[in-house]
Amino acid sequence: MKKGMLLSALLAGAVALESVAQVKYIEQLPQRKIEVTGTAEMEVVPDELYFNISLREYYGDEKNQKDKVLISTLEKQLVKAVAEAGLPEKSLSISGVGGYQNYVDKKKKPASFLENKQYELKVNSPEKLDIILSKIDSRGVQYANIGRVDHSKKEEFKKQVKSDALKAAKSKAEYLLASIDEKLGKILEIRELDESINYPQPMFAKANVRAFAEAADAVTESDVQYQKIKITYRMQAAFEIK
Repeated sequence: MKKGMLLSALLAGAVALESVAQVKYIEQLPQRKIEVTGTAEMEVVPDELYFNISLREYYGDEKNQKDKVLISTLEKQLVKAVAEAGLPEKSLSISGVGGYQNYVDKKKKPASFLENKQYELKVNSPEKLDIILSKIDSRGVQYANIGRVDHSKKEEFKKQVKSDALKAAKSKAEYLLASIDEKLGKILEIRELDESINYPQPMFAKANVRAFAEAADAVTESDVQYQKIKITYRMQAAFEIK
């Protein structure tokens, strides 16, 4: 009696173990899936232009080293011009302070020290810079050139390009599977591969914004051609094959 019960128990256990083994075997079968990469890009015209402006002290009477125009006077002109152009105060910031020796005789001995100051000005168009510089003493402007460009909605654009790249990956997986009579299943994995944001420098077709010759007293018309900012993303996705 006891031997029969023991034999039955052993047989039941063996069947159970066999069933578990089968389940494990099935679970370990390789999953049918497809992995693809999608790419998307967007080009946008920059709406944030960052100009470098340098002001420097000078003498009204250069020959006799008289009537010095101070950097503080030139800075007040710049700050006032920025405000009159309708730009917020934070659009203008100081990026550097320096100076140089002014030489007047043939022996190249320095007669005085003249201070200069550099600023970064954020505008949305080069025309704004023209208006601002036209209100500053031209002899006090050492140079004005563009330093960099950007876009105020860059983060939104990045999200859109990522989404488009993922959609491109899904579309690729769908048509590849359709070519072999298979269907796309659920998403299994998403990986962000590359981010590329290209900030091209502007190309000046004419003279740079302002003529800085000593006799210049008016702003030259700027003709600036901007390349677009290019945002590119690559996304990798794995999908189940039904």
